[in-house]
Amino acid sequence: MQIYLLWLAVAVSFLTFTIHTFVGGPRVAKPLLESKELPIASKWLNYYTWHITTIFTLLMGGGYAYVALHPDKPELVVFLTILTGAFSLLSVSVAIKGKINPFRFPSTSLFAAVCLLGLASLVI
Repeated sequence: MQIYLLWLAVAVSFLTFTIHTFVGGPRVAKPLLESKELPIASKWLNYYTWHITTIFTLLMGGGYAYVALHPDKPELVVFLTILTGAFSLLSVSVAIKGKINPFRFPSTSLFAAVCLLGLASLVI
């Protein structure tokens, strides 16, 4: 296992958390809450899922850091790498369904980058 690639995954994970929280929050979550068109349950469920992503992106970095410090736990890297790959593919499919370029969603490339770093740390 390549520890330096895990530390890169940590850095990109925390970059993802930062972009999601401090760029996406004002641009996505704030207008979502201000929307008068969405049904109230839909609005608050979307806000809830926004915060699930906030928590996950923070814990994702923590998980990769844990394995970088304890390399005898590669199964956590496998788990996180599968999740980040799935989240990137989900981002692509949601964008395509909405007729939006998938790379317009930062989640597409940021989760893919973390996934590839996690995968590379396991196989190189």
